[in-house]
Amino acid sequence: MESYYAALNAMAAAPNDGVFAITIDVEGSAYQKEGTWMWIGADGKTTGLLSGGCLEEAVAAHAIEVLSSRQAAALSFDLRAEDDGGWGQGSGCDGVIHVWLEPVTNETKPDWLTLKQRLDRGEHVLMARSIAHPKEPPFFQSETGERFGGYVSPPRPEWLNALHGTPFFRGRNGVQETDDGAFYIQHFWPKPRLVIFGAGPDAPPLVSAAKAAGFSVTVSDWRPAFCHPSHVPDADAFVMGFPHETVPRLRLNERDFVVITTHQFERDRELVSLLADMPLAYLGVLGPRRRTDRLFPSGSAPPFVRSPVGLPIGARSPQEIAISILAELISVLRAQPMEAAR
Repeated sequence: MESYYAALNAMAAAPNDGVFAITIDVEGSAYQKEGTWMWIGADGKTTGLLSGGCLEEAVAAHAIEVLSSRQAAALSFDLRAEDDGGWGQGSGCDGVIHVWLEPVTNETKPDWLTLKQRLDRGEHVLMARSIAHPKEPPFFQSETGERFGGYVSPPRPEWLNALHGTPFFRGRNGVQETDDGAFYIQHFWPKPRLVIFGAGPDAPPLVSAAKAAGFSVTVSDWRPAFCHPSHVPDADAFVMGFPHETVPRLRLNERDFVVITTHQFERDRELVSLLADMPLAYLGVLGPRRRTDRLFPSGSAPPFVRSPVGLPIGARSPQEIAISILAELISVLRAQPMEAAR
């Protein structure tokens, strides 16, 4: 999902200094967009991609220079040329990519570790990094109001408006011009949580696919043998119990994605009665629409309930169904119109 998760993990695990390479601006088209991150360790090992593979070697070479000087720097790569002398080399990109190289040293690493910790805690964080004055430290603020990073000037009102007024997983990353020069603005979002109620045989493929796509996956079931790492090894968390016990413990909110896959009608009815009034990002129920309609006292499921769950791709096997569900989750997360998808 978001490349900064892997980059921050690599930074946290690195025994030595390193460099973040960040795509801060794209003119035209490119394989990746603004907000793409890559980590280059002091040993030259990299995590992540900024392109389809045509820039990474050059970026890594420049990163070693940045690490030596401990001075942030900007690079530009013109991918529009398709001859052997150009960066594009027929890659399919047709734009100019501007990359920012941010050294991470013993002095600055605590701030980046704080960022990672806030994301792990489920907080949205906004960063404003001066491009015009590379010696200035970045500004960070989490949605709880905590500021870190060493930026000493007062934050600009538009930064705080973006932090507090941007819907989940929205917000534009990119360069913003101000009267104090250009700043790169980055939204860091915590991993979206997917809660799956029902850990039957079709749950493991969905858990694995969602985990690979960047979701934090919680599995809930009342059966100990199913709600266990031996059955669903890729799940991040397990909450065992009956719906009336587990739903309050999960503290669901408007950023959570929920899929009901218990295959038991009465259990599903209990779950929808507990979940229907919650402000969830997504609520999907496995099974035909007519069955889902019968779960509700009115005899009709509300429009926001996705049923049958997943995009209609003709899926049959548990693995194919998992792909169709994941595709719908991503579509909702990225705010793509579902009418067009269906």
